[in-house]
Amino acid sequence: MFGGCCGYSRHMLTQSISRVEEAERPASFDEWAAEVRRLARERDAVLLAHNYQLPWIQDVADYVGDSLALSRLAARGDARTIVFCGVHFMAETAKLLAPDRTVLLPDLRAGCSLADTVTAEDVRKWRTEHPDGLVVAYVNTSAAVKAESDVCCTSSNAVEVVESLPEGPDVLFLPDTFLGQHAARMTGRRLDIWMGECHVHAAISPAELRDKVAENPDAQLLVHPECGCTTSALWLSGTGDLPAGRTHIVSTSGMVKAARELGDGHALVATETGILHQLRNANPRATFEAVSPAAECRYMKMTTPQRLLDCLRNGVYEVEVDGEIARRARRAVERMIAIGQPGGGE
Repeated sequence: MFGGCCGYSRHMLTQSISRVEEAERPASFDEWAAEVRRLARERDAVLLAHNYQLPWIQDVADYVGDSLALSRLAARGDARTIVFCGVHFMAETAKLLAPDRTVLLPDLRAGCSLADTVTAEDVRKWRTEHPDGLVVAYVNTSAAVKAESDVCCTSSNAVEVVESLPEGPDVLFLPDTFLGQHAARMTGRRLDIWMGECHVHAAISPAELRDKVAENPDAQLLVHPECGCTTSALWLSGTGDLPAGRTHIVSTSGMVKAARELGDGHALVATETGILHQLRNANPRATFEAVSPAAECRYMKMTTPQRLLDCLRNGVYEVEVDGEIARRARRAVERMIAIGQPGGGE
């Protein structure tokens, strides 16, 4: 191995915004949303919101989902401007797939601790030591890293992408160590796995998971493969501490699909807590509970209602990708799409 984000409701927005510096509180959701939509029409903008965004941002968006699905959706549309309420690598991916559009990110400080664990230079160095090797890059990487890679993957198709690779060459999987371990476990392939992690997912501990399962033995368990507790979830299922068939290692889009099929059941959810708003919207009859209520990504919460207004009023902040980097990065994304239509992104 190699090494180098509690459920929300609108009335809880004030608590969430207070954690983000310089945020201003709008008077009401309806008043704020009407202004956002008016400005979006004026700018000919489509509003995309990741599943981990604040509830108001999700509720005002034209589309909510995972980053790659949103980028591909925007690329098929005809809006002149794409406003990506997410983090920087997501806006870059939208620009890769829609190079002729203006892509705006409401706060340039919205980075990603996982994407920051690997650089293009890191990948080039590995290639000098493995000249015939292949590099699989998770979509949660910068465009510069994607450009140095052979193929991209999402959390929902990482196994399929790894299975598509020829036997023989060394394979570097980056940057998420837990997703890499999941892909290796499911395919039986030996992978060189980059020692990167999402600080939010990595902090959801096996002990936390075990305690929640013990308290809720009849609940379904939805675990994102970036989580440090993934192995424990599988172990609990294998020992019978969690009934067989109730443990699901799935992407955020997979969680939304599972929510729709839950009926009036109960699910424990191990990922960034912003997803709970989408799950509850998808199935109001069911109960969704965070494995770790503290699993909140401050970068995802930087797109506040006021910053979205500022973005639309002032056309800030535009995300650009160097032309040559974009060409090579786009190739890695297109190779993934050619392997099979991804069911979702991260």
